[in-house]
Amino acid sequence: MSLRSSRLTAFVSVTALCALALPVAAIAQTLPTLAGPAAVSEVFGVPAAVRVQAERFSAANVRALITDLDLRAKFTADGQGVIYRTGAKGAGRILRVDLKTSGVSELATETTLTALLAAQGLKTDGGIEVAPTQYDRDKDILSFYAGAREWRYERASGKLYPVERLPTETGVLSPDGKYRVVSRNYNLWLVEVATGRETALTTDGVYDRRYGQNYPQLGDMVAANSETPDMRVSVQWSGDSRRLLTYRLDRNGSYIWHAVQPNPPGSRFPRTFAYVYPNAGAAEVPQVHPVVVDISAALEGKPALTLPDLPAQSLLWPGDPNLWFNEAGRIVYEWQARGYGEVELFEADPVTGKSQLRLHEALSPNVYVTSTSMRAAPELGGYLIISERSNWAQLYFLQDGENPSGGKALTKGDWEVTGIAHVAKGGPILITGIGRETGVNPYFRSLYKVMLDGKIVNLTPEPLDHDTTVSEDGEWIIDRMSTPSEPPRTVLRRASDGVIVLELGRADHSALLAAGFTLPEVFETTAEDGKTKLYGTIYRPAHFDPSKSYPVIENVYTGPTTHRFAETYGGNVPTNLAALAQFGAIVVIIDGKGTSQRGKAFRMPAWQNLGEVGLDDHIRVLKAMKAKYLYFDLDRVGVYGGSAGGYDTARFVLRRPDFYKVGVASSGNHDLRLDKAWWPETTMGNADDATWEKNSNISVAGNLKGHLMLIHGDIDDNVPVAATLRLSAALTAAGKPHDLVILSNTPHNVNQPYYWNRLTGYFYQYLIEVK
Repeated sequence: MSLRSSRLTAFVSVTALCALALPVAAIAQTLPTLAGPAAVSEVFGVPAAVRVQAERFSAANVRALITDLDLRAKFTADGQGVIYRTGAKGAGRILRVDLKTSGVSELATETTLTALLAAQGLKTDGGIEVAPTQYDRDKDILSFYAGAREWRYERASGKLYPVERLPTETGVLSPDGKYRVVSRNYNLWLVEVATGRETALTTDGVYDRRYGQNYPQLGDMVAANSETPDMRVSVQWSGDSRRLLTYRLDRNGSYIWHAVQPNPPGSRFPRTFAYVYPNAGAAEVPQVHPVVVDISAALEGKPALTLPDLPAQSLLWPGDPNLWFNEAGRIVYEWQARGYGEVELFEADPVTGKSQLRLHEALSPNVYVTSTSMRAAPELGGYLIISERSNWAQLYFLQDGENPSGGKALTKGDWEVTGIAHVAKGGPILITGIGRETGVNPYFRSLYKVMLDGKIVNLTPEPLDHDTTVSEDGEWIIDRMSTPSEPPRTVLRRASDGVIVLELGRADHSALLAAGFTLPEVFETTAEDGKTKLYGTIYRPAHFDPSKSYPVIENVYTGPTTHRFAETYGGNVPTNLAALAQFGAIVVIIDGKGTSQRGKAFRMPAWQNLGEVGLDDHIRVLKAMKAKYLYFDLDRVGVYGGSAGGYDTARFVLRRPDFYKVGVASSGNHDLRLDKAWWPETTMGNADDATWEKNSNISVAGNLKGHLMLIHGDIDDNVPVAATLRLSAALTAAGKPHDLVILSNTPHNVNQPYYWNRLTGYFYQYLIEVK
């Protein structure tokens, strides 16, 4: 495998509620189905009829009213075709495009497949929509998913059979098939396949110093009921099976967390787990050291372990380092300084351990990792880097042997290169980018062809968002284009010039509109400078009446590693934002300054300022919406979000309490120092304690004036529940009434019926139908 991976006093009304032992599985984008007494009365203060109306426009029910929302188009493994699905649920067709002739042929119909699936015992009531995954032209076999499992359909014989899930193999097999590497007691062992004979590759591994395995996450421990769950071995073989590339992980004094699962299924008593979770701002975090193992030396009982001349990497999240063998058998290693002041790419000789610095990036105040990307480009005889050297993420090329800090700019301008889709030998390079085209929403994606002389061609010129997939040979493009309100159109393009060769299909939302659904509206205004554009999206209830007054609920996630604005139709229409609006509110999303992919200057207000960034921009946009639409009631404004959006929700309510009156914050990292290190440090860098404290929601708990509900899962391994409990304690100490919901056996994603009922009930009680 590759190691490459390129985040209560009497005055306080605190409702410590566990969610009735609901399963851990996240039910994202779904709504509860009303049943029993709830169907004829109220659920958390919301009349049943209101919930029924909202459920009509749940994400799942909206999706059911749109035909061909996602064709699931993909290139076949042989590179000679495209397969996709089109048609209404249960009556769809699976088609194949021949890339040589552009001819379209039918592989199967859902009518045929449904009958075969029913014969296999699958419930087919209401129809089944299959998702094609692959087509083997030589064997004439179609692979697809249906009923939560994969199937094979032999077209010639008409036979259908399920794909059996193979047992997980133990260890990592060598390319020659002779050896397997396994992990035991924090050490690596070599197992000869033919005989089972074992040879220790490392012998000094202990809990605080382990080889070839990262730290298990809390969720994995809970699932296994063990602090040492089964984990994959993180090693990579050289192509000749002579060496292993892996790493040694030293805890380096990093804090050991202790989690409690109060209500484990099947047990009367709580369970506890100790785990390593590197924290933002911590003085010590684990260190990763690249390691090479000489297999021959190990088999002969000789010293076999060497540490290449490469710097140790701070582990800021339990994940593998960017470390791999390239095609030439050399080690490639991406290193980041703590605080992200520098990022470097090394190559090293696995025999001598000698390393060479190939790329070096150092920017002030830091290198922003979500706007930076490095990769070797042997097709061009050098390296490619996406860098913010010009204050915009642009593409640079460095020849082999060139100054690691240098390079030639292949793109330029006030726009962002967001990814490298394909590199051909000698060029061109296909890249994705946003913000380049005049008059087009700056968040809409395009695909470009870039030559080494800097010439650039837009292969997707329509003023829409383009969700593209490039074929492995770089000759073809599947383009799924849409806007927040315009349904997707999926086409096949030539990569040479972007010409549309064939339209695969268009989504049809006529049934949705006939049901009274109100499409979202993109809103544009300017920041306080009168120049910088700010964007948001407005979601209105079905059968919207502009003569009425509506409270406003903002769904918030202020980045800064991303942005909240959703470019696509699929990211806006079949979501629960519209379902929330059905309770009688206007729902909005907004991007203020401090978010990503609008240039460095737009993002920089977030630097060491996560507590305040964007607040006044959001209020400014809402006031601009009110100026245009008088039915916006800005005396009734609420906000909700999860994860960093939970942090945002609390800070909005606590730092602008006279504007934001009601908030529901879930899974929030309310004190950034209790969060995993990587996410806060991308924007906080190596901040001092006073700066960390200034950006903590706990420091402003005394500001609460309105209504705030805090929600968190008790086994969250992304943001520990301690973050929410600390904020609750601070609110309690300040004598501030609030609500606390702890969801039992729930991880970071709290989306489940109980969560949805509490969130909607809270807004209905305190914002929509205020008594």
